[in-house]
Amino acid sequence: MSRGIEMLRVTLVIVLTAGAANMMAAQQRVVPTTVEQPRPFGYVIGDVVTQRVLLTTPREEFEPTALPPVQRVNNWFVRRASRIEAAPDGRRWLVVDYQLINSPQALATVRLPAWKIEDKAHGTQLDIPAAPLSAAPLVSNSSSSTDVELRPDREVSTVDTDSPRANVLLWSIALGVILLAWLAWLQWRNWRDSYNRPFARALHQLRRMDEMAPEAWQTVHRAFDQTAGRVLQIDTLPTLFERAPYLQPQRADIERFFAQSNERFFGTGAQSNLLSVRALCLELRRIERQHAQ
Repeated sequence: MSRGIEMLRVTLVIVLTAGAANMMAAQQRVVPTTVEQPRPFGYVIGDVVTQRVLLTTPREEFEPTALPPVQRVNNWFVRRASRIEAAPDGRRWLVVDYQLINSPQALATVRLPAWKIEDKAHGTQLDIPAAPLSAAPLVSNSSSSTDVELRPDREVSTVDTDSPRANVLLWSIALGVILLAWLAWLQWRNWRDSYNRPFARALHQLRRMDEMAPEAWQTVHRAFDQTAGRVLQIDTLPTLFERAPYLQPQRADIERFFAQSNERFFGTGAQSNLLSVRALCLELRRIERQHAQ
């Protein structure tokens, strides 16, 4: 009877102990951990590497029960002083430094061990995973140079070329439209100029006339009148050159035109070696265009 009671008591203690352990495990929640591991390659003995653990979680602020102690953590690393730093964005980071204290005989992969840290108030813990690092000897062993431990090739991310191609096509179309618009404007300006300038209009009309006809000479006279802003006679020619000094290089031919025109319309009309009004108008149109530019 007493033996049965004793066995029942032991069973009850075991059940209660297991229940308490389960309750403590249930209360201790593991939350997702953001860890910035050190770069995974390029270390030799004496180098210091740094782990950074984010203490600001989306729901709560993690406050460690204690900072990780300064101690040797395995054959390769010793943990140095730890500290909590605040980033400019307001988040808090636990910063832990490790120093490599051994040198491998050849290039090898060593590990920062995994560890945990608990919160003071909320019963949560952060799990920091292990980090593989490659360490090299200070002096390479030539006999083992053909048997080195290499890291796998890094996967190259694909580059999206669709968007740049679309931009190039869009800007090419825009450039083409601008060039076409500029050419159209240039043609329109030349066309307008050919009809709005006095000697341009006169030259256009002379192409349908006999240059010896009176109408041809009258057409050139109208061009001179429009350029001077008044009706010109041979004695008022200085007004033309005051108004349009760019015609000075052709002054001799212009005076000759007015003299021959005066003789033709108001004199005997019999003349030899007449001036070519089409050639004169063409040269005056060339000067007129240069001045307009």
